[in-house]
Amino acid sequence: MAGALALLLAGAVLATPATWTDPVTGHRIVRIDATPGNYALYFNYNPFTPQGDLMIYLTPEGIRVVDLGTWATRLVLAGKVDRLLFAGPRSRSAYYTVRDAATDDGGPFQVWRVDLDSGATRHIADVPGGRIEAINADETLLAGERELASPPPAIAAQGRRDPRTGAPTYSGTGPDGRPLSFAAAKAQWMDARLAARVPMEMYSVAIADGRRRTILRATDWLNHVQFSPADPRLLMFCHEGPWDKVDRIWTIRTDGTRLTKVHTRTMAGEIAGHEFWSGDGATIWYDLRMPAGGAGWLAGYDVRTGARTRYAIADDQGSYHFTQSPDRRVFAGDGSNAGKWISLFAPRATAAPQPGLIAPGVLETTRLATLATHDYTLEPNEHFTPDGKWIVYRTNMEGAPAIYAVATGR
Repeated sequence: MAGALALLLAGAVLATPATWTDPVTGHRIVRIDATPGNYALYFNYNPFTPQGDLMIYLTPEGIRVVDLGTWATRLVLAGKVDRLLFAGPRSRSAYYTVRDAATDDGGPFQVWRVDLDSGATRHIADVPGGRIEAINADETLLAGERELASPPPAIAAQGRRDPRTGAPTYSGTGPDGRPLSFAAAKAQWMDARLAARVPMEMYSVAIADGRRRTILRATDWLNHVQFSPADPRLLMFCHEGPWDKVDRIWTIRTDGTRLTKVHTRTMAGEIAGHEFWSGDGATIWYDLRMPAGGAGWLAGYDVRTGARTRYAIADDQGSYHFTQSPDRRVFAGDGSNAGKWISLFAPRATAAPQPGLIAPGVLETTRLATLATHDYTLEPNEHFTPDGKWIVYRTNMEGAPAIYAVATGR
């Protein structure tokens, strides 16, 4: 009976969600799911099936999919999920992890895959710790990183995420004994975590048999591992920490060779981060500020030629995250406290390219959705749908966090 009930629940479809027109921009909005505890994937994790018809997301009851043609949603996997990872780049499946309730975040876990049509599950691997963050283009390898020694307890506790929302829970006090803001507490924690020089490794896991191999060991803070969407043996990762204290963005082959720094700081206070791949795997894009709070660029690095591009970011174009449309013609941003919007940015070159020099340009803005009442302790983490016609994001502007989509008009 329990199994039959689980199958019944997994097939349940929610009613078509509410839609309206944004009163400021005139673009159509869809509220996909407002279930308490809903969670949509981080901006550089793929939530879409290869066919472009479904998007995965998580609620406390389990893994759900939304039909991008009708916006109807259904439960695919009923049960407790530790982390929803990503959709398969070739299979119609979602990868996720489960962890014993008594195991701390960062401890041992199991990786599973669920078929989004049948609901059938398959165990992939037992992993001794850390986090899986990436899947390669031919869906043969997973990759992630883990700590080989425990950080000091206070640092470890601050690094954990709220299991209900997936959001970090930073807190702390300043020299005057008063509570710090979320941003200041996060900065304080990141300083302490970087200084701890915790031994770490980056590793791969074979999807076929669960075999795990070390790619890199370091006392640098390894994080944000991302496979190229085109080259199944090329990884991008970061040296985490306060961005003005690290040369953050790197690439490496899965056999541990060709470790390459993508960007070197040249100015005190300079920051670069929130890096992501172009859809064709040719370019790494990242947010560059020289220095923090100063001039900003959406910077690109061609991994084949080394050519560099920089599009100037105006004050009202700043975003927690940028991403690029599937056809690579426009970018999107999820705004910031300086300008609370979901926006499109069309790049325009301002000078003819010259060999060996950075190609400059600007971004032309189209506002899609107002986030006027959004609290950016929750990151919107926007995603273009595979057809480029919608941007999916998460916001708390109606009060509680919910998942939305806005029409791009493209």
